[in-house]
Amino acid sequence: MKYYIKLGIILFVTCAIATGILAYLNGLTAPMIKQVKDKEAQEAQLQVTKTGENDTNTYTFEPRFLDTDIKGDSVFYYVAFNQDNEKVGYVLTATKYGYSSNVKTVVGLNPEFKIKKIKVIDQAETPGLGAKCVNEDFAPRFVNLGLDELKVDKDGGTIKSITGATITTRTISSSIKATLELLIVKESKK
Repeated sequence: MKYYIKLGIILFVTCAIATGILAYLNGLTAPMIKQVKDKEAQEAQLQVTKTGENDTNTYTFEPRFLDTDIKGDSVFYYVAFNQDNEKVGYVLTATKYGYSSNVKTVVGLNPEFKIKKIKVIDQAETPGLGAKCVNEDFAPRFVNLGLDELKVDKDGGTIKSITGATITTRTISSSIKATLELLIVKESKK
C-alpha cells in the first residue's frame, strides 16, 4: 500500500512541476502571440483595402465602435481613408463558429458597402475541407457582393461553397452578413 501512495505522490509532484513550467512559459509567450496576431490583423486590414498589387497609396484607419460581443468585449470597425483624407471604404472583422472552430474574417468594403476583398485570418476547420477557406481561390467568390447577395449556392445564393465544406462557407457568409448589417445601421445614423 505504501508503494502505491509513494507512486501517487511522485506522479502528483511531477504533474505539479510540469504544470507550473507550462503556465510560466504561457505567461511569457502570451504577449508575443498577441502582438503577432495584432500585426497580422493590421496587415489584413491593409490588404483588403488596397485596390491591387500595384496600389502604393497610404491608408489610415479610424476605429469606430460597432457592438459588444458575447464575452463583453468591444467590437470595432474601421473607416479607411487615403492619403488625401478621402473615405475609401470600411474594414470589419466578422467571426462565427463554423464546423469545428471560430472562423475570423477581415472584410474590406467600398463606400457603397460592397465587398472589395476578404481574408480569413483565423480558423481551425477540418484540414482538406473547411480549411480550404484560406486558399487563394476562395476569397474572390465574395468580391463585389452586397448585403442581399451573401448566400451560398446551397441556400439559393451565388457564393459557390467549398466542396464538402458548405458549413464553413455558410459560416463565413453569414458572419459577414450579420456584421455588415450592424455596420450599415451604424453608418446610416451618421
